[in-house]
Amino acid sequence: MKRALTPGTFDPITSGHLDVITRAAQLVDEVVVAVAASPKKQPLFTLDERTDLVLRATSHLSNVRVEPFDELLVDLAEKMDATVVIKGLRAITDFEYEFQMTALNYQLNREIETLFIMSPPQYMYLSSSIVREIASLGGDVTQFVPPCVNDALNEKFGIA
Repeated sequence: MKRALTPGTFDPITSGHLDVITRAAQLVDEVVVAVAASPKKQPLFTLDERTDLVLRATSHLSNVRVEPFDELLVDLAEKMDATVVIKGLRAITDFEYEFQMTALNYQLNREIETLFIMSPPQYMYLSSSIVREIASLGGDVTQFVPPCVNDALNEKFGIA
């Protein structure tokens, strides 16, 4: 069985993230969406909330499961018996960071490959931070996130 990890903070999961996860699910037998604790990023949603939102947003994908984590990605991959990490790339600005992380992960564990899925044009500008900002100012984010995330953002920001 080919198992892949698709890691991220997912604060919150966006339609762009969901696109990458859906496409990854077509390439391997199982995708483990690894929701990072990322305390340094000071996420809006707790790890449990983010894990639940990702679980709800991916519930239609039969070969996807969701796991929270707070360890090195390569250690999680080894523990999960995953041989590949699949990440999305939006723009050239993502590439430099992801290239560095891939090189470091390769030094830590040469058995784990990293694959990149390019975002389609409609998601190249989309990020969780942009979604949070729009939602915090009362803007409509329904076109950028799954319905469960829209509801959670409205609740978090007290929007009726």
